Amino acid sequence: MPELRFVLRWPDGTRETCYSPSTVVRDHFVSGRLYPLADFLARSRAALTAASDRVKAIYGTPCSRALSQLARIECATAQFSTDTQVFFESFKE
Repeated sequence: MPELRFVLRWPDGTRETCYSPSTVVRDHFVSGRLYPLADFLARSRAALTAASDRVKAIYGTPCSRALSQLARIECATAQFSTDTQVFFESFKE
């Protein structure tokens, strides 16, 4: 299963490289696009849950790294105002 990393810029300007065990993230995000915080969070949940489910279908267990990444994103978004945006910089394979 091809891994994928993607780069975000949080509303405070910090950059973060994130992990997915699957390229399914490409179905949920576009490089170079700003996402309202709530939309970004919903897309992250859908993408990383789908990625973890793909791992489970193959190996019989969910992907702990994908679920940890989702938890990290949920924690990070909680510190920002709901009217902010997250910039999805790029995919890195």
